[in-house]
Amino acid sequence: MTGTPKPDFDDYYNFNETENVAPPCNDAKTKAFSEVFLPIMYSIVFIIGFIGNGLVVWVFIRYRQKSNMTDVCLFNLALSDLLILVSLPFWAHNAMDEWIFGKFMCHTITGLFMIGLYASIFFMVLMTLDCYVIIVHPHSMFSKNCSARLGLALLVWILSLFASLPNIIFTKENFNLNNKISCQPDFPYDTSWKSFTYISMNLLSLIFPLIIMSFYYSRIISTLFSMKSEKKRKVVKLILSVVAVYFLFLTPYNIVMFLMFLQRIGYLFSCEWHNSLSLAMQWVETIALSHCCLNPIIYAFASQNFRGAVKDQFPLCFRRYAAVSQQASERRSSIF
Repeated sequence: MTGTPKPDFDDYYNFNETENVAPPCNDAKTKAFSEVFLPIMYSIVFIIGFIGNGLVVWVFIRYRQKSNMTDVCLFNLALSDLLILVSLPFWAHNAMDEWIFGKFMCHTITGLFMIGLYASIFFMVLMTLDCYVIIVHPHSMFSKNCSARLGLALLVWILSLFASLPNIIFTKENFNLNNKISCQPDFPYDTSWKSFTYISMNLLSLIFPLIIMSFYYSRIISTLFSMKSEKKRKVVKLILSVVAVYFLFLTPYNIVMFLMFLQRIGYLFSCEWHNSLSLAMQWVETIALSHCCLNPIIYAFASQNFRGAVKDQFPLCFRRYAAVSQQASERRSSIF
């Protein structure tokens, strides 16, 4: 975040740092823009995404007895989006003013954001592998094994935690150039930790998943051409939609991130590039975060079962609410 970087990398969000630019760049306009733009956009993404993903979690909990591996992945994907969304109000405040939530919350909110970010892509990879097993090896009992599903889900969360540790550990409360406290990464000087986080983010959130999913979906699609199962085609359609939207919204973010990495190691070394990439990061970051709002919409359009589950549950809630209201009305009439 501008002036108040989020858990990712300080150069991505902390446009006050100009350690690679001489003389220091005047990015006052960029910071002024971010103080208005980011809180508004984060608030919109938080409200829409929290409602949508909360609904997804609720529906999957209600129908957990009928869940398969794909359902488990979609459920955990919604949970990972919720972790990211929970952090947004804190980063919105951080963009407008100084960090007031303390050192512990700085580490915690960083952890929520980064773990949610990594978990979302890891669960999509797992969902792709499960889809491959279902389509290409239909007689396998792997995805029907409850212990295997829970074990893999737990493994993904553990891997997400380990991938997030550098950012969680090195995030601190620091004074920025405006003499305000901000929550931002502060990697040790003369170490490769900062470069490592740049590279690992690009590899783990874009390059490796793209290679893995491209390979397995090529096998899945070739197999589907020889099948007549409409149900399996719908499952693949749903998963492909989720994956396609992810890469569509996250690829610009990773491209700008890579350009900032080049700037850090000495390329694109000018104030014009610095200010342009700082402004571009605000836009692509907002686009990337808006991805958290879209998965529930994809489920609603692509999954007839999900639509049916929502329709089944809402009337039930209304009936329960009506019954409670009637009982309360009767109690009030008896009292008075």
